[in-house]
Amino acid sequence: MSKRVLLCDDEIHILRAAEFKLTKAGYDVQIANDGQEAWEAIEQQKPDVLITDCQMPRLDGLGLVQRVRANPQLAGLPIFMLTAKGFELSHDDLAAKWNVRAVIAKPFSPRELLQQVDAALGETRGE
Repeated sequence: MSKRVLLCDDEIHILRAAEFKLTKAGYDVQIANDGQEAWEAIEQQKPDVLITDCQMPRLDGLGLVQRVRANPQLAGLPIFMLTAKGFELSHDDLAAKWNVRAVIAKPFSPRELLQQVDAALGETRGE
């Protein structure tokens, strides 16, 4: 059974580029257009990895991360934060406070995102 990645961003071109790369690599990718939609998806079925944008309508990425980390059953869920404001978000702060694996600045390389997800899930692939 393939690992499930929940990808959350309000920019469709970001979703599609990342979804294509991750799906091609064999992941089961579910997409959400904002943090609230992502939270509802998580409540239905826990993903193996969460990739979320920081700035979104309804519920932003930090709010989503806070909800996830408040749930003990999701404590070990690997989370990656995408942001156009990468220079304003400290990875060290997010890692220490919310256990975020990486802050990935937009525009990002889908290949590098795949490498981060593979590393978080202990996957190896020959390219």
